[in-house]
Amino acid sequence: MRKYLFYHVKKRTLLAVAGCVWLIAGVNVARLGILSYRLLPQVTWIHLLLSLAVFCAFGLMFFKMSIKHTKRIKGYPEEYQPLWHFFDIKSYCIMAVMMSGGIWLRSSGLAPDVFIAVFYSGLGCALALAGALFGIAFFRYTADGTRHSPTL
Repeated sequence: MRKYLFYHVKKRTLLAVAGCVWLIAGVNVARLGILSYRLLPQVTWIHLLLSLAVFCAFGLMFFKMSIKHTKRIKGYPEEYQPLWHFFDIKSYCIMAVMMSGGIWLRSSGLAPDVFIAVFYSGLGCALALAGALFGIAFFRYTADGTRHSPTL
């Protein structure tokens, strides 16, 4: 067995790392949305339906993305990969732009609380769903490519 540096992990572990990163990000973004909902004088069905629409739009996008990244991770030729390979370069750039833009938008005060509430709660739940999908891929992963269902 080849000796690997301490920052190399198995492909299956990359799926777990991706799941944790997306889940933590999703919970934190959704929390910001919920906190903004609490600042609103009144929450209507329109607000909730708009949050659901944001969730559906981003959820579909993140669903496709999680499938793409899961295939990419499973397709690595070597079993051990650097820890940061749970994302590709494009994903790191998108993440940096989205985080910077979101932080700037909230801190600038340009976006009203109602926008933050609706958008962040929907986006956060979609991010958390992507984390859960990576978690499912982690539990179903086997090195030989067969399906695996863990027993409880």
